[in-house]
Amino acid sequence: MAINSHIRLVIVDDYPVVLSGLVSMLKNHEDIELVGVANNGRKAIELAREQKPNVVIMNLNMPEIDGIQATREIRKINGDIHVLIFSGINTSDRVVPALNAGAIGFILKDATEPEIMQAIHAVSKGEAWLHPSVINHVLKQMSSPEEKDGLVDRLTERELDVLRYMAKGFSNQEIAKMMVLSVATIHTHVSRILAKLEVSSRTQAVLYAMKAGVISQLQDEGNTLE
Repeated sequence: MAINSHIRLVIVDDYPVVLSGLVSMLKNHEDIELVGVANNGRKAIELAREQKPNVVIMNLNMPEIDGIQATREIRKINGDIHVLIFSGINTSDRVVPALNAGAIGFILKDATEPEIMQAIHAVSKGEAWLHPSVINHVLKQMSSPEEKDGLVDRLTERELDVLRYMAKGFSNQEIAKMMVLSVATIHTHVSRILAKLEVSSRTQAVLYAMKAGVISQLQDEGNTLE
């Protein structure tokens, strides 16, 4: 899949060592421009408004405004800003609220540099990137298919095809090309999928479909969704 040629990035973490480590790592990647750093959620919201980044790397537990509330506010400011949670905590009571707030990525702080870069590039294109252990937590928290009986049955065959491509990490543009449809049509299909499954994000739609047995496993090393 193609990678954005230039990614504007903001890093938010209240640990100076984490901030400096990420900044040093990014110096090796010319396709990423660091446009701001913050040590609390309030400053993160200000930077999102002023700098209009493509991606925000967000810690969860921070002073003044935590990462979940900051994510929610940033998404209200600009829905084109994609939030990647970067945390040492992967418990269900933090993962699910973060995704519900609008984050589309969740990576652990012990991740390797290649994993971090893969996650940044994925979310910059609007694709979700979840660590495998995070996926397990979300699946356990989600309503079982029995609790939402018949929702998957609402999907048409074409919508199921789109959902399967989403699970493999393909962008709307790539899905449109493979299905010989317009990007606008794919966008419409995705919106209908979310509505029919009664979920608020693409990530939740794919995870619900997995739990319902429509999608057996994630592709691309088991952690990328679109």
